Amino acid sequence: MAASMAATQTLTVASLTRRRPPHLLLSSTLRWPFRRPFSATSTRADPTPPPPQPAPSLVLYTKPGCCLCDGLKEKLGVAFSLGGPDSLHGVHLQMRDITENPEWERRYQYEIPVLSRLLPDGSEEILPRLSPRLGAELIQKKLAAALRQ
Repeated sequence: MAASMAATQTLTVASLTRRRPPHLLLSSTLRWPFRRPFSATSTRADPTPPPPQPAPSLVLYTKPGCCLCDGLKEKLGVAFSLGGPDSLHGVHLQMRDITENPEWERRYQYEIPVLSRLLPDGSEEILPRLSPRLGAELIQKKLAAALRQ
């Protein structure tokens, strides 16, 4: 009987040494970022900075004597002067008079004011029309959101 009891105790000790408590299993299988070896290919060690992004540009198509165009120009001036998280200080705004170019006049004669975003490839994307009743803060937020896309 003593032999069977010793064998039972030995099995119990052996089973305990083979199994690890759950908290030890977790800590031995998790790899924390500070425990990983430093790699020369790490993004932090990359000496070349990313290429600079061109400043975003907007184009406003207008014509002289257009009261909607004048109202939007005024609100855009205020929106560009506002600060905050949606600041438009780095954005370049270009005004184009549609009467100076027959193609612009044909395309936008009944749609002005038209606001578009210049894309990196040189093409333009027309932005949704801004209501003349919008405040400068809301115009700023809408333009910032459109430029982030």
